[in-house]
Amino acid sequence: MVCQSNPVVEQVCELYEKISKLESLNPSKDVNMLFTELVNTCMPPNPIDVSKLCQKIQEIRSHLIKLCGEAEGLLESHYSKILGSYKNPLHHLNIFPYFDNYIKLSLLEFNILTKQTAITPARIAFVGSGPLPLTSLVLATKHLKSTYFDNYDIDSAANSMASRIVASDPDLSQRMAFLSIDIMDVTYALKEYNVVFLAALVGVDKEEKIKVINHLAKYMAPGATLMLRSAHGARAFLYPVVNSRDLKGFEVLSIYHPTDEVINSVVIARKLPLQPLDQGFGSIVLPSKCACAEIHSFNPINKMNMIEELSLEEQLS
Repeated sequence: MVCQSNPVVEQVCELYEKISKLESLNPSKDVNMLFTELVNTCMPPNPIDVSKLCQKIQEIRSHLIKLCGEAEGLLESHYSKILGSYKNPLHHLNIFPYFDNYIKLSLLEFNILTKQTAITPARIAFVGSGPLPLTSLVLATKHLKSTYFDNYDIDSAANSMASRIVASDPDLSQRMAFLSIDIMDVTYALKEYNVVFLAALVGVDKEEKIKVINHLAKYMAPGATLMLRSAHGARAFLYPVVNSRDLKGFEVLSIYHPTDEVINSVVIARKLPLQPLDQGFGSIVLPSKCACAEIHSFNPINKMNMIEELSLEEQLS
């Protein structure tokens, strides 16, 4: 049985036992060491399908994702406070240990977005932006220099920390807002956005994630783009997985699985005309598939390797 024989699963379980016994998940030598080892264990491409693991490992994975989310939030808060103490916080974003990964992930998402959409978005919503909204910051400063960003987070303290980072920049402070509200309470305002980003850790439980996606499907404007982060293979021990079948009310355009140090997979979908979600209306995957060579052609990071999922038509043929 894969739960008993897979060395990666065994290593993840050993690390989970150590992480779950930590008194605190605040950044420290022990915390940083254990989570770095966990990431390094899960990072190499691995064909494992976490949905087929036994119940015990499923429970460990679920709890581990929550621990990873908590630790990530504390890490971001720690560095957001440090950045907020600088006169020009935006000049020091590279102090965050994983800043280079955000640079690469944001570039990947921008390239995928421009590949699938014809216009530069006027307004973007980022759901679950947190105390250190690096994706919004990188996109706004490097790729979408005229776009307005509304960053939604239920935690007002996180938004307060995030707003201090952009306060000294006259351009970003005008183009970037931080809204302390549960996205489930945002309804018709969602129609104002050309693009909605959904952070990986919004809805760490599958049921919560699907609830948020269904809410977005109900209120986003038809034709608007939804960008989500998912995980593939052993990386699914770190982040929740979003499948095509989870995206009712959306046309799934592409799902990309990076194979380098960028952990998250990227899902892009288009909001379809509103229909009742209980009439068997599911997601659609376009019958075209871009080869890896084509992906590299619009991605200036030559070492960025990724896998694009087969379309539904190809999988069934």
